[in-house]
This record gives sequence, C-alpha cells and structure tokens, in this order.
Amino acid sequence: METLYHQTNKQIQEVQSYMGHLETSDKQSVHLVENEIQARLDKIFSNLERLEILSSKEPPNKRQNAKLRVDQLKYDVQHLQTALRNFQHRRYAREQQEKQREELLARTFTTNDSDTTIPIDETLQFNDSLQNAHRGMDDLIGSGTSILQGLRDQRMTLKDTHKKILDVANMLGLSNTVMRLIEKRAFQDKYFMIGGMLLTCVIMFLVVQYLT
Repeated sequence: METLYHQTNKQIQEVQSYMGHLETSDKQSVHLVENEIQARLDKIFSNLERLEILSSKEPPNKRQNAKLRVDQLKYDVQHLQTALRNFQHRRYAREQQEKQREELLARTFTTNDSDTTIPIDETLQFNDSLQNAHRGMDDLIGSGTSILQGLRDQRMTLKDTHKKILDVANMLGLSNTVMRLIEKRAFQDKYFMIGGMLLTCVIMFLVVQYLT
C-alpha cells in the first residue's frame, strides 16, 4: 500500500503542476493539456479505489490512519477535478465571445433606394448584454458546481466520520442510546445536505429563467 500511496501522491503533484500550464497554453495546445490532465485524474481515481481496498485490509492498529491518508488524497483530487471543470467553463465562454465578435465583424450590410441606417450601436449593446449574461451564467454555473462539489465533499466527510465514530464507539463500548443519537444526527445532516442542494438548484433555475 505504501508504494501505491506515494505513487498516487506524486501523480497528484504532477497534475497540480499541469494545472499551472492551462492559463498560459495557446488555443492549439490547451485541449491537449486538458486531455492529459483528465487522463491523469482518471488514473488517480483508479488508484484511490485500490487504496481504499488495501486500507481496509491493514492491521487494526494501522487501519484508521491508512483510511485518513486515503481520504486526504481523495479530497485533493476532487478539488483538482473541480478546478479543471471551472477552467473549461471559462474557456468555453471566451471562445463563444470571440466567435460572436468575429460574426459581428464579418456581417455585411446592403443598401437600397431609401435611406439606410445601420443599427450598429444597438447591435453592440445587444452583444454586450449577451456577453454579460453569458459571463453571469458561467460564474453562476462555476459557483453552483463548487457548491455542489462542496456538499458532496461534506457528505463524504460526514459518512466517513460516521463510520469512524461507530468504529471508535464499538472499541470503547458506548451504550446503545448514544449510538442511536449519533445515527439520528447523521440522518438529520443528510436531509440538511439534500435541502441545500435542492435550494441551490432552484436558485440556479430562477436565475436562468430571469437572465435569459
């Protein structure tokens, strides 16, 4: 397990280094960098699944520490995955803006016998409003993604904490009453988390309805 753990930790550090190249990559190479990062993340997730299995087979006196180390790796790689998705959202927004700008500049106007006016100001204002709406939506999507990812991380943390508390409780011989209180609290936290996710989705839906 130690060899795979250090190998996975090294891979995470390499991905962090690759993330620094995204902002400086040109249009031709940015897709290659993104694909390379995603491939490395997929490999890391595969290693984490193996590490979870190996940590459960550790001796009882080492098992708790092994699980904590694996959880820390999972937390790090999930944040890297979120950062990659946010970058891809921003890149897509920039590409859409550039495409709209090129289409506007390439537009041709024809004349007729009557006086012709070119509503360029209105077109530019409409384009600016559209770009602002796109930026607002991208920021909202990025924030929503981060919030949902944070809720998922909290859920995993609560789940792991629940398991650890049960393990410690079994070792210490806590009473059944205390155990039921712990399980009830975990059940309530689950509904709080689901409620927060639903509220976030409703807010995003309302913003989309009124911004577009």
